[in-house]
Amino acid sequence: MTLIFNLKETMSHLRQDLLFSFVIVVVCSILYTLDVGRIPPAPKGIHAKGRITDVDNSRVRVNLIVKTNAQFLTVKLLDGPHEGETVQVTNMLTGKMELDEFYEKGSTILVEYGESDGRPVNATARGYYRLGLQWVLIVIFFAALLLVAGTTGLKAALSFVFAVMVLFKLFFPLLLRGFPPMSTGLAIVGILTAVICFSVGGLTRRGLSAFIGSMMGLSLTCGLAWLFTTMFRLHGAVRPFAEMLLYSGYYELNLTSIFIASVFIACSGAVMDLAMDIAATMDELIVRDPSIRMVDHMMSGLRVGRAVTGTMTTTLLLAYSGSHITMFMVFLAKGLPASNLLNAPFVSAEVLNILVGSFGVITVAPLTAMVSALIYHIRSIHLMVSGGAE
Repeated sequence: MTLIFNLKETMSHLRQDLLFSFVIVVVCSILYTLDVGRIPPAPKGIHAKGRITDVDNSRVRVNLIVKTNAQFLTVKLLDGPHEGETVQVTNMLTGKMELDEFYEKGSTILVEYGESDGRPVNATARGYYRLGLQWVLIVIFFAALLLVAGTTGLKAALSFVFAVMVLFKLFFPLLLRGFPPMSTGLAIVGILTAVICFSVGGLTRRGLSAFIGSMMGLSLTCGLAWLFTTMFRLHGAVRPFAEMLLYSGYYELNLTSIFIASVFIACSGAVMDLAMDIAATMDELIVRDPSIRMVDHMMSGLRVGRAVTGTMTTTLLLAYSGSHITMFMVFLAKGLPASNLLNAPFVSAEVLNILVGSFGVITVAPLTAMVSALIYHIRSIHLMVSGGAE
């Protein structure tokens, strides 16, 4: 009888998982067709993979390690409507190493070109061809998720796709249309948190505990980000491409509010991760000992939270610092004092990012433990209150 009951329960969970996955697929399909930003598309050319057959560097000027002027390429198209034809490509070098690419004979690149009288014209190099390898990496990533986590991996993969769709089809376009970044960011994070927590934790008390704990931690992070951004006198232009965004015609955008939204969005993944860890622990404790008292249940969750929080805050430090290694090395290479480094606006922004994000991670563990204890023992609380009233 126990085996039959367990089998029925497993099939019920499987049906719920498949239904939830189907809903996410439908929502992602709808999001893909949306055009919230209503931004007129840039003039589109034809894209094709091409192999460089000849390179002319006679016009390239080299100043130490910086290359400027034009590089002329002869490229054979490897696919597209003009496969096999040869085009001339001019590669303009601006002197900015983070933007320029210097090509060599035999390299495979992405070419964008127009068409005139059935012939390719005005060809432009769009970088080394990386799209194929990116698809390979994506397939390996999703395959590993499915192999390791089974149906949970399937839901995690769909949640990943859903997050990408929500950010690129909803959040970013809404910001471009002038929606308030902080409230819009909280709403978007709430949607993502709900989908991810309930897809991984199921439509159960575990999923509900993780969701409530995550939102409490992220709300606190949002408030702290706003407070300390104001006190630090920071503005959103410390982020890369911020000025370019304004010069693209969006002068009315509030870059500071966008920066604040980026702080709590950036740490939301770590907050959800920790909340789910605590919620899963609380669920396992109640399964192993259904008679456990609420206070003991909560204290056990808090002890687990202390252990996990220590490593998670270091994770945020390494993640944020790792993306700015060269910036820190520049300050060290010039022998500048630490006060200069820490007081610089872009460094202060990262300090705020790390510490405020860590506050969210630190608080989400006890908050989730307390919320879980209340949710799992709500019936006993009700009985205790009603008994006390009698």
